[in-house]
Amino acid sequence: MYEKINVDLMNNSGIRVVDLRSDTLSKPTPEMREAMYRATVGDDVYGEDPTVSELEKKAAELLGKEEAVFVASGTMANLIAIMVHCNQRGSEIISGDYGHTFKYEQGGTAQIAGVHTAVIKNNEDGTFSIDDLRKKIRKNPDFHEPITSLIIVENTHNLCGGKVLPLEWLEKVQNVGQEHNIPVHMDGARMMNAAVYLNVPPSRLARDVDSVCFCLSKGLGCPIGAILAGTSSFIAKARRVRKAIGGGWRQAGTIAAAGLVALDKMIDRLQLDHNHAYQIAKAIYAMRSDNFKVDMATVQTNILLMYINRNKIQIKDLQRRLQTVLKTDSVKCSVRCMSLNYDCVRFTLYWEITDEDVQLACEKIQFVIKEYDEMLKESF
Repeated sequence: MYEKINVDLMNNSGIRVVDLRSDTLSKPTPEMREAMYRATVGDDVYGEDPTVSELEKKAAELLGKEEAVFVASGTMANLIAIMVHCNQRGSEIISGDYGHTFKYEQGGTAQIAGVHTAVIKNNEDGTFSIDDLRKKIRKNPDFHEPITSLIIVENTHNLCGGKVLPLEWLEKVQNVGQEHNIPVHMDGARMMNAAVYLNVPPSRLARDVDSVCFCLSKGLGCPIGAILAGTSSFIAKARRVRKAIGGGWRQAGTIAAAGLVALDKMIDRLQLDHNHAYQIAKAIYAMRSDNFKVDMATVQTNILLMYINRNKIQIKDLQRRLQTVLKTDSVKCSVRCMSLNYDCVRFTLYWEITDEDVQLACEKIQFVIKEYDEMLKESF
């Protein structure tokens, strides 16, 4: 649709760019930068970096687990967890079909860990059927079958729009796992958002899983890093795997210092990001458009999905129009967003997005919705 428009861009001056593609774009806070500069460091491979040790201890206590290990990314944390839990050839994990480890970690489960994945259809709230989970477990497998070795859940659920997994559902998953002696791992990249939404301590979310990870580099604002936690024996094995896949840190206290600030200062403030996401959702809903929809009841955390009329609108055209500012546009704001699903775009909020940014983003999104609606009304 918009490839036919003469894109008459203004100069960059006077244009506000609001980048809502991902919270991975967040940069360290001034307090983090100061802590990183002053961090006491050592060689963490030898267990001699005091700042890393402090971060790991604090994270383990926060999650209610025996120990934790600091790793480079959430993807690395998930891979390590899979390799520790699935420690025999022919292992299989069970995952939702929209799970991040299944869809967006380059098949590392198979490519690196040598583990097969069985998928269950994810529900719109990020859960999957407990009955289907029971059916997927291979009970007393013969030599033709892989061995069910791990169940993975994701909280909050990225592709389902930052949905928070119900605590009672997590308990049911854990009960099924215990019945069959199968551990449960939580990909909790944004679990701190879930804890804030539910108004519970992070340890409550981690209570019903055997291992859990969360990212420091998303909504918490750190430049890099994730935490993986579990029992002492699990973490001992995790450290061994981390070294094997090139994840051994040296003077990592420089970045671990930012993590300590994040755990102290950045968790409670996530509510502001949730409020900002809801504000944008209200602006979209207020347009009462037949072509752009948002489910207000399911906007829970810092991720917002705006669904489009796929028969009339191309996602890439919409993204291009949102970030383009024409000379004739009344709203001088460029909004960047991401699309991971075929029928919607994703807006993700984080600490650097201000009240003013949100207001301008709302105005730009409403401006574009109105423009599309008027044009489509004329076309059809």
